[in-house]
Amino acid sequence: MTASFSPAPPGKKSLIKAEDLQQRVAGLADAGPQAIETRLLELDREWTAGRATKATIGVLLVIGFGLTILLNPWWLILPAVGGVFLLQYLFTRSSWMGKTFQELGFRSGFDVEQEKMALKVIRGDFKNLPTLLEIENKEDISRLEGEGGIVLEPEFTKVAPSEAAKVALEATKN
Repeated sequence: MTASFSPAPPGKKSLIKAEDLQQRVAGLADAGPQAIETRLLELDREWTAGRATKATIGVLLVIGFGLTILLNPWWLILPAVGGVFLLQYLFTRSSWMGKTFQELGFRSGFDVEQEKMALKVIRGDFKNLPTLLEIENKEDISRLEGEGGIVLEPEFTKVAPSEAAKVALEATKN
């Protein structure tokens, strides 16, 4: 699988406004399952700011050690700089280099995962998973309903794509 770089166009912030993301997810929901599947595959290949940061640090380390062996010990400065960036990234979870990549148009891993999760929710990936509110004993519920108690009637109305996108994105924030 080849990785693709997907930065935003130059001059645009990497942070997508919530409304823009909601419109994108709603448009994909309206376009259907194939559009959602295609977008999920694109998101799997998208390079995040964190991934680009780690790749850059790796390149600094390898090139620095290679140049040190081949040319001059002063090239150890490159791996040292890479190590400093790596330590800063490790302890702060957002690094100067990561912020630079975000300014260049790369999205954070959280942003990409939020979009993926919202698309999976809309696609229906989680509808068969048990929840805390799932009914344990259907016989007890039907007997209660027969005695004039709670009646559960599922709603089968289709939700507007924009509303589904809004709800899915809100659920993925937590």
